[in-house]
Amino acid sequence: MSEQNCPCGLASYAMCCQPLHLGVAQAQTAQQLMRSRYSAFALEQIDYLVATTALGQQSALDQAAIAAWSKANQWSGLEIVRHNEQLSKQHAQVEFKAHYHDGTQARTHHELSHFVQHAGQWYFLDPTTEQQWAMKQPCICGSGKKIKHCCAVYIN
Repeated sequence: MSEQNCPCGLASYAMCCQPLHLGVAQAQTAQQLMRSRYSAFALEQIDYLVATTALGQQSALDQAAIAAWSKANQWSGLEIVRHNEQLSKQHAQVEFKAHYHDGTQARTHHELSHFVQHAGQWYFLDPTTEQQWAMKQPCICGSGKKIKHCCAVYIN
């Protein structure tokens, strides 16, 4: 029996995203985190998606909606368009196309995502949470900086 391919398309699941999903490894780059998040959508691993979103945004996520979207679609492939691992010392960007079938037709979700590294771990900055930011409040990533000096430019 051959090993299961990873949904992100790089290697076998056991050698690619599974160690991240199981918590025995951490993403070393924003691109690796992006790939593991795509695989988590494909495999309906909602807890992983929440855990890899910026710390200050996790409570604002609509987990039921994420789970419904994950389950409702047949995920067919991930294409990394481009990536910049150093927008700043702790910020990165990944442009990707997630291919899926919604039960009616093939679709592509094209996104330019931003990520932040805090305490050695990469997190997704979710621009869709309906949170209001005060520019002088502590940053959502946990850096201790004011949000205006950290992640604000990447989530607006």
